[in-house]
Amino acid sequence: MNSAFDCIGDIHGYAGPLKALLRKLGYELTGGTYAHPEGRKALFVGDYIDRGPDIPEALSIVRSMAESGQAIALMGNHEYNAVLFNTPKPGGGYLRPHNLKNFKQHAETLLQFQGQQALYEGYISWFRSLPLWWETENLRAVHASWDPAALKVLKAQLPEGRLQAQQWASLSNESSLLSQALETALKGKEARLPDGLSFRDKDGHLRHEVRVKWWLETDGQPFEDISMQGGIDFPEGAVCGKLPGGHYGEMECPVFFGHYWLKGLPNLYRGNICCLDYSIAKGGYLAAYRFDGEQALQPEKWVYV
Repeated sequence: MNSAFDCIGDIHGYAGPLKALLRKLGYELTGGTYAHPEGRKALFVGDYIDRGPDIPEALSIVRSMAESGQAIALMGNHEYNAVLFNTPKPGGGYLRPHNLKNFKQHAETLLQFQGQQALYEGYISWFRSLPLWWETENLRAVHASWDPAALKVLKAQLPEGRLQAQQWASLSNESSLLSQALETALKGKEARLPDGLSFRDKDGHLRHEVRVKWWLETDGQPFEDISMQGGIDFPEGAVCGKLPGGHYGEMECPVFFGHYWLKGLPNLYRGNICCLDYSIAKGGYLAAYRFDGEQALQPEKWVYV
């Protein structure tokens, strides 16, 4: 199997930077889609929609590459949320409630597809078909976290790596093993903050849980060491408890993911841990890692615009 993958982070409707990044990686526009002359493939880790100025164009690029065999396109939490937003719930309503918070998250996508309902619905149908994870003998990829317990559930219930049509309605049961595994894989693991502590996230929502570095063992570790979010004033001595699932060992093969809105220049957390999301929708970078089968990732293999 081809080991040459260009792993690309969250795009969020920024088609201009996406085209610039693909060109920088050596992809050429051929027959209406981008392809690499040396046979490399792009591996997109999800979140193609919402926020950015060119959502339909970004989707067109990613979908054409995926459908022509030039890319693997995984589902991100924004695609997952969009499907839930458009899926009627047994008994009334939708799997993702049509409240102000959820409308606000999806508003830019709805606005840019205004007057193009058939095209929008076509992309929602495509989102339903997207794989939840990707795995080869020397690489793994998922949108937010490769939690061993969550992936075990997903592999058992989704033998083809994606949700089947009849499974979407079952997600109305948010406490089911499948729903919880999807939440973990697509949105990451969270730990409850110490009593009385909260913060506002990037969208202004009050949070009492913090996203954690899911590859680490959290039990007894200071919150400041295991938190994925900066700018929180943790009480001195505040430590995290043991979380469900498990951690990701240093001897496991490299895993690529997005989701976490990192700041600064792209960097590696560890030799086998690579977060690709560097906040293109917040003035940051659209980043990629050029993977060629190495089991110890190398910082010089970042490419970004």
